[in-house]
Amino acid sequence: MKRVAVAGLGAMGWPMAENLARTGLEVLGLDALTERAEAFHRQVSTRNDGIENIEALVIMVVNAEQIRSLLFSDALVVGGLASRLPTDACIVQMSTVAPADAEALAADVAAVRPDLHYVDAPVSGGVVGAQAGTLSIMAAGDAPSLERCRPLFDILGQAIFEVGDRPGQGAAMKAVNQLLCGVHIAAAAEALALAEKSGIDRQIALRLVQGSAASSWMLRDRGPRMIEPPGDVTSAIDIFCKDLGIVCDAASSSRAYTPLAHSAHQLFVATAEGGEGRLDDSQLIRTYRRLNGCDPEGGGQA
Repeated sequence: MKRVAVAGLGAMGWPMAENLARTGLEVLGLDALTERAEAFHRQVSTRNDGIENIEALVIMVVNAEQIRSLLFSDALVVGGLASRLPTDACIVQMSTVAPADAEALAADVAAVRPDLHYVDAPVSGGVVGAQAGTLSIMAAGDAPSLERCRPLFDILGQAIFEVGDRPGQGAAMKAVNQLLCGVHIAAAAEALALAEKSGIDRQIALRLVQGSAASSWMLRDRGPRMIEPPGDVTSAIDIFCKDLGIVCDAASSSRAYTPLAHSAHQLFVATAEGGEGRLDDSQLIRTYRRLNGCDPEGGGQA
């Protein structure tokens, strides 16, 4: 594989496209903001001559509606990208969407272009993982399609899991992953807010739980930011509103019982509705502080 397109040059897509270009691949960058795509080609890749010879299309956009528009009716390409890709090209869908949407998108592509390969391959690892090429990739599709995409996965990720033989199963695994991530952030915020309410020094409380059996990756990563004023945004509150919404919808479709996911989702939604949706997700602790009658900035009793 020599020629790849990346659609969606945002916080995740841009560094992913950069990593592909660094290995010598010809990378065509596509974005709804024309100036962003032009900036990518100036800074990273000179390839901008269309998609007719592209061997794989990597999609990293916001939601299923954007994917559908991109593939079937995008203004960038009349009729959508699916109509212009060459025979045997791969569509590698890496955005976080609901399992039902992932399955439906694959079916719609197969209906109009049965000569294309479609892989459902959402990722975990955030911006840091995208930059470092250490993403966890949850890939689902038929064996030939997965085999064709494996070289791309090896560039973009560190942990590649083939979780199923049909699109939708990758998205389902991402929902499982996001359930744990969201619940762990909420649990960490709840615990640290309890320590603050009890008058315990927040630095001591954090160091203690980080080194105990109570620790988690999310506590170690988000905990230090929870006890500091809002700063850089690694992953926004709004992202978990979307992702945990997908988790809850997937659970409803599967008739699965997920009370912790629903509770965590409501906490993220409440925080976003309070005007803090663009803050880093570690700032979920601010909602706990308010509910505890404390200053959301962490200054003690309100």
